[in-house]
Amino acid sequence: MAKKEKLTARLLARPVDFTFDELTTLLGQLGYFPVSRGRTDGSRAAFANDHDDYLRLHKPHPSPVLKQYIVKFIINELRQEGYLHDR
Repeated sequence: MAKKEKLTARLLARPVDFTFDELTTLLGQLGYFPVSRGRTDGSRAAFANDHDDYLRLHKPHPSPVLKQYIVKFIINELRQEGYLHDR
């Protein structure tokens, strides 16, 4: 199983220890790239793709682990955009 499939399966399992770095890697493999708004970004993160789909979320801190509501949000958004499918 490729890294993309492993990370996708891990995300869909809604683990309590899914990290921001794992999310960044997965989104990169799905064609998303980080969008920076300069010095005012702070703890906000935004990702976009070539189809002008945006994902905006709060970076976790001080721990790199994402909150469960963010994991659910990402799953829902990626399903709506057609990147994730029910098995």
